Amino acid sequence: MTSRRHFLSATTAAFAASSFHIFGADPAKKYRTALIGSGWWGMNLLKEALASGRVKVCALCDAHEDVASNAGDDVNGLSGDDPKLYKDYRELLEKEKPEIVIIATPDHWHALQTIAACKAGAHVLVEKPTGHTINESKAMVKAAREAGVVVQVGLHRRIGPHHVEAMNFLKSGAVGKVGMVRAFAISKGGAEVPKPNSKVPEGMDWDMWCGPAPMRPFNTKLHPGGWRHFLDYANGTMGDWGVHWLDQVLLWSGEKGPKKVFCTGGRNIAGPAVLNDTEQTTDAPDHQMATFEFEQFTATWEHRKFADNNNEKHKIGCYFYGEKGVLHIGWRDGWTFYPVNPKEGEKHGNHQLQEPDGHNIALLWADFIDAIEKKRKPVADIESAHRSSCLPMLGMLSYKAGRSIQWDAEKEEIVGDAEASKLLSREYRGEWKYPV
Repeated sequence: MTSRRHFLSATTAAFAASSFHIFGADPAKKYRTALIGSGWWGMNLLKEALASGRVKVCALCDAHEDVASNAGDDVNGLSGDDPKLYKDYRELLEKEKPEIVIIATPDHWHALQTIAACKAGAHVLVEKPTGHTINESKAMVKAAREAGVVVQVGLHRRIGPHHVEAMNFLKSGAVGKVGMVRAFAISKGGAEVPKPNSKVPEGMDWDMWCGPAPMRPFNTKLHPGGWRHFLDYANGTMGDWGVHWLDQVLLWSGEKGPKKVFCTGGRNIAGPAVLNDTEQTTDAPDHQMATFEFEQFTATWEHRKFADNNNEKHKIGCYFYGEKGVLHIGWRDGWTFYPVNPKEGEKHGNHQLQEPDGHNIALLWADFIDAIEKKRKPVADIESAHRSSCLPMLGMLSYKAGRSIQWDAEKEEIVGDAEASKLLSREYRGEWKYPV
């Protein structure tokens, strides 16, 4: 706690120009807070909420009762709160009536749970990306507007100190006119070996976990955590990592979206996707290249899960290519400007990350509470976060369609391609109804 308080005081001072403060208008006020998705990352978010001293945890929800029970024990040990445990978020919202809902479920659940929480009158912190498909994300924006609640999305790189510093440097004109942006995440890897399917763990409602998405056989490659690389539940590396860095592109440019998108990729190293009654692999691409054509510049996304990137200085982040040089905004390597004239010398800012996970969740949470109390938009408001989330979803849509698409960012429609437009939504399974 001492180190966290020191971190918050130091980093908050760096954001004096942002005019928010951690404890808001009434530091005595504690919000009735519920967590939906109580695994590792959900508890990371909730622990920051508890550390702020601004919440009373009233409920936890998870499809696996052991996960919820363990999370409940952690909450009790940290705060003395004794949250009620649920498997169905709808029952939680009806019975507990929380003021704040934190949503840390897989991507295919974000829309339905956010919309339900908004309709229940709760403010929402939902993990990125906003949705699994574009029309889900649009429905989330509509629900938040109609309910008049604050919805913050987990794009914490908008508020991380070195990201803010780098963005200010970029917008100052120090890089010159930017004609191209390259966002990327490169790692090592190899061929993927199928893993045997197994029994659903005792106490887990697998039907509820799959929810509106197709139901696959249970497999530990899929849960916990691996769902990000199964296209029924997420959008692979581009949806997971890409949304952070493509968000930086829109944050810089102020544009609503591209006018044209093309994406290609495959599983040339990982190998063909496998799904049968006995075993399965992931099915997301092991590499993708997406090109986003904007009015004044071109942006690309690149990820590769093989070969590593030891030939370059950076393995993740965003390059902004300007007339005066190249700005790299990264993660644990901070930001660096490489001028065209090397005699001018590189400029660099170290990362200022909250450890051990290397993210800035405490600052994002502080901004969320302040936005609620001042009735303002948070730094990662649902509307702008929706626009950023659309970029990787458009890339994946182009990849699935096998062709480039024309995008009207103002109307949020695909132009002149009725077949590709069908991919803006998808069929839901069973009782679940796709949001409008």
